[in-house]
Amino acid sequence: MAIKFQYNKTSLQNLNKQLKVRQRALPTLQNKESALRLEVKRAKNRAEELDRMLNQKMKEYDKMVALWGEFDPDLVTIKDVHLSTKKIAGAKTPVLDDIDFVIKKFSVFNKPPWFLDGIAIIRELAEIAIEREFFHKKMELLDYARKKTTQKVNLYEKVQIPGYEDAIRKIKRFMEDEENLSKSAQKIVKQRQQNTEANP
Repeated sequence: MAIKFQYNKTSLQNLNKQLKVRQRALPTLQNKESALRLEVKRAKNRAEELDRMLNQKMKEYDKMVALWGEFDPDLVTIKDVHLSTKKIAGAKTPVLDDIDFVIKKFSVFNKPPWFLDGIAIIRELAEIAIEREFFHKKMELLDYARKKTTQKVNLYEKVQIPGYEDAIRKIKRFMEDEENLSKSAQKIVKQRQQNTEANP
């Protein structure tokens, strides 16, 4: 990215200002990137843990597969999933607050006695599955925010800060050269005047 500038003091001041802004922002961005990377790792670990937990629970209930044929799946439905948001290192992320289930009424006397346990099992599996999906989504959102922050860190670190420093160096050299030329010209003019005065 080429930084546009002019060879004058105003441009030099503007470039210095822009450079300082980026130099001050860089450590904050680097900290944000580290925090987001850590949160992505936490969300990923939790999602993997929930994956294992769900698979383990499903295996535990595999032996009851014949009974599940009798079970009425309409007895348990999810009414609502309550989410809120929380900022983590400046990135908005969802927080799973609660899951509302609706349990349809049924006659305990007309259904097998294990139906109450079945409802508890379905609720538990649904909660784990929803939380797992939630953490996968949270991980994606945090990873996206981390990538954006990494891009900005790289832009500042590898492109803009060196670009501004280079532009400032060029302006300073130009101004020094101009000053030296001006001094040299003044010396020559002074020398000529002295020569003219000495040799009328």
